[in-house]
Amino acid sequence: MKVSLIIPTLNESGSIEALFRGLDEAVNTLPEGWGFEVIVVDDGSIDGTPDKVRSLPSGFAKKVIQRKERGLATAVLRGFAEAEGDVLGVIDADLSHPTQKIPELLAQLEGKDVVVASRNIPGGEVEEWPWYRRFMSWFATLLTRPLGVKSSDPMSGFFFVRREVLEGSELSPLGYKILLEILVKAKIRSVSEVPYVFRNREVGKSKMDSRVTANYLRHLWRLYKWRFFG
Repeated sequence: MKVSLIIPTLNESGSIEALFRGLDEAVNTLPEGWGFEVIVVDDGSIDGTPDKVRSLPSGFAKKVIQRKERGLATAVLRGFAEAEGDVLGVIDADLSHPTQKIPELLAQLEGKDVVVASRNIPGGEVEEWPWYRRFMSWFATLLTRPLGVKSSDPMSGFFFVRREVLEGSELSPLGYKILLEILVKAKIRSVSEVPYVFRNREVGKSKMDSRVTANYLRHLWRLYKWRFFG
């Protein structure tokens, strides 16, 4: 089996080296015979992130794609298009997602279409979020329920999916929530979840702002129209 892990980046030179060290450790624990590649899709970093990635030693194949447009979800789709794996994954570059969970996530994919790292099941947690951000996350997840998603954390940015279930799906995400788009539009029959603790960013600048919220609501409206009106 070959796994392709997509990492969208925008000015992540401060965290990318630590991320790659964690990926090396995770890959070394995968079963013998598994292939693993990392595809970094960079949206115009001005801090040297692409060159930093190219310079890093790694025990897996890696590719860097630089593009002029911006958008996490579309960056992931570009990575999917360039990927060679029959399993496609996504992880953030800011160290909020624990790389040591990768072997567990891939093990859970046996017999499943998607495996999601979830903050919202026993054992999952969010580090040091204020009450209003926790409420916003809960409410955003609640709004997805009528869409029939089979995940406790459809906003997760850390997941693996079998390529075959994406074939024929017209994915057109808006903003950050590529997993939500997949869960609604792809041929998903079964989902597994693994708990994890979401860590706050330690270096770099958060991409969360009012535009992210606006794009989420627009994306949600598009998915409602797709689901209920065709």
